[in-house]
This record gives sequence, C-alpha cells and structure tokens, in this order.
Amino acid sequence: MGGEDARLRAVVSLAQAMAAAHTPRESWRAAALGARDALGGNFAALSVWERELGRLRVLVNEGERADGEEEFPEDETYPVHQFPEITEFLHERWAGGGEPNAWVETAVAPPEGDAGYCHVGVPPSGSWGRVTALRRRGRGCCVVAPIVLHGRAWGELYVARPVGVPVFDAADADFATVLASVTAAGISQTERLEEVRRLAFTDPLTGLANRRAVDMRLDEAIERHRVDGSVVSLVVCDLNGLKRVNDTLGHAVGDRLLERFGSVLSLCGAMLPGALAARLGGDEFCLLALGPSADEVVAVGEQLCLRAGELELGEGVACGVASTGDPIGEVRSARRLFRLADAAQYRAKAARSAKPVVAGRDGAVLRLADAPPSPPHDRRRFRGRG
Repeated sequence: MGGEDARLRAVVSLAQAMAAAHTPRESWRAAALGARDALGGNFAALSVWERELGRLRVLVNEGERADGEEEFPEDETYPVHQFPEITEFLHERWAGGGEPNAWVETAVAPPEGDAGYCHVGVPPSGSWGRVTALRRRGRGCCVVAPIVLHGRAWGELYVARPVGVPVFDAADADFATVLASVTAAGISQTERLEEVRRLAFTDPLTGLANRRAVDMRLDEAIERHRVDGSVVSLVVCDLNGLKRVNDTLGHAVGDRLLERFGSVLSLCGAMLPGALAARLGGDEFCLLALGPSADEVVAVGEQLCLRAGELELGEGVACGVASTGDPIGEVRSARRLFRLADAAQYRAKAARSAKPVVAGRDGAVLRLADAPPSPPHDRRRFRGRG
C-alpha cells in the first residue's frame, strides 16, 4: 500500500509541476524530472516525433547526463528507423485496438530466471538503436513510454537506470504509461497557454507583435535604461495612402498593403538585433530596439522609408524616431519616449518627409511633444500609455 501511495503522490507532484510551468521548456523539464524521480531512475529525457523530418528530436535531458548530452539540446535527433517502436508499435498495435503501453529495454540480458525483467510492447524488429545507446552511455536499462496527444503519437518519455541496479519490471512499465498520460495532459495545457499568449501579443493580420506586446517590452526596456543606461529607441511610422486604397480598391487590397508593409518592417527590424516589430493598430507601426545606437536605428529608419516608398499602391511612410542615445532629455517612462517618437512621426507626416524625422535632431519635435495636446490631433497625439 505504501508503494501505491508513493506513486500516487508522484503522479500528483508531476501534474502540479507541469501545471506551474510558464514556458514549454519549464514544462518539458518538469515532465522529465518528475518521471525520473517517480520511477527511481538516474536520467530522463523527453522527445518529440517530427513526422515531416522522420526523426525523434530530444527536447530535454535531466539527471546524470553522459558526455555530449545537454539539458536542452539544440540538435540532438535520431532517425525513427533506429527506434521503430514510435511508428510500428503505435500505428500497428495501438491502432489495432491495443493500448499505448510502455516497454523496457536492457543493455545486457538479465540473469536466467530473473522474473523482474520484462519486454513490454516492443515490435518484432526490436529496438537495437535503443540498446546500443544504452551501452554507449553506460546505462543498464530504460523504460520508454509513448506520449499520445490529441489521439496521435506525439513523442516519448524515457527514463533510465545505471548498470548494477534492478532493471525496470512490468509494474514500472505500467506506471510509466500513467506518467506519460499525465505528461501528455501537461503538454496539452502548455500548448494551449502558448497559443493564448501568441494571440494576446500578436497582430492577427500581419503576424507582427501588437500594442500590448510593445507596451510590455518598452516598460522593460526603459527599466533597463534606468539601471545601466542601455540605449532604447522607438521608430513610429504611419503608412501613407491606406485610406485611399481602402476607399478605391477595397479593404482586402488594403489588408494586402498592410501585410506587405509588415514584411518590410520585419525585414528592416532584423537589421537591429533583438528589435521588436509591431503593428500598433490601423495604419500605425513601430520598431522597438534596446542596445543599438541611435545612429544605427536612424539608418534602419531610412531603409524602412526607402523600401516603403517602393511598395506598389502605397504612398510611402511617415517615420519618427526617438532614442535615449540622442539629446532628448531624461526619459523616465515609456510614455515620454512614445510622445517623442509620435511627435517626430507627426512632423514627418506634415512635412511629407521621405526620411525619418528624429527627436533631438529636430528642435520642433521636442516643443511639439511637450506642448499640451490639442483636440484636433487627439486621434494619435499623444499616447497616454506609452
């Protein structure tokens, strides 16, 4: 009874750890650690089956790792033909009415008459790749449990023990199957949360970040600037001619123009390491950069204006830049930087400038940003939140 209680506690602990995870990596790590401890192993891994590439890709390795094994490997993959059970077992036996049970592999045959050893669910061809890997890494045995998500094989949960300790038995394999089910539920929850986050911080038309994402990132950037003086720059731009396109050619064509400009903005943003490209709403977009100098940001702004002017149907872009690397005074809040960038963009639009107007390099921008907002321009000038 004590053993059953311990395993029940292990299942609850695994579920709670995965539920508390905030990112996929945290979720994967919780799954591997929970399964390792629950099964009394010294190593555990979680792998996903990438069908289109015909391979198993290791997501996380936890515990006593062998040489070359990383906790979150970038490129640890194995062709599925080396581990055929992921395809043969699930697609032949499970699809035929069986259950996606776990199985045990050992690096060496157990002593004759050892009833503790089992081979559960291994296809007739065997899994020599798995045995070879065990020997190469100095492990004595492993239990492998398929992870089934949304009715399809998603990947594998793998737990190993060292040479010289009791091998996994049938009860361990059954328990591993339960742990894999709990892991699948946790992965499903993480995927749903990731999708919610993606939708919450992404503009659905262009795929760029949205205003909410900019607000969060800019607050973080300003805090970094206050702490260590890192340069924070904001490029705010207004796509010219969108209303004319919508009125004369229809909103579907206008949407295509927005998408095309979004691609141009993304391309230019890639010239600034770590920059965030976003659509603020309507015909307004921005780039947020932390680290690059003001001159680098202005140069990218010039490229943006040039490329936007080449877009079919469009009429270029009005672009304003505000950077803490320029003489714009103390910037204590995101709102202040947004007001400056917005004022520069407003001036660029009024002057029909083919190049960015830069706060701190155009005296009128500072006066405009610091002036009380007048009702005729409240549609955009100036943002109260930042």
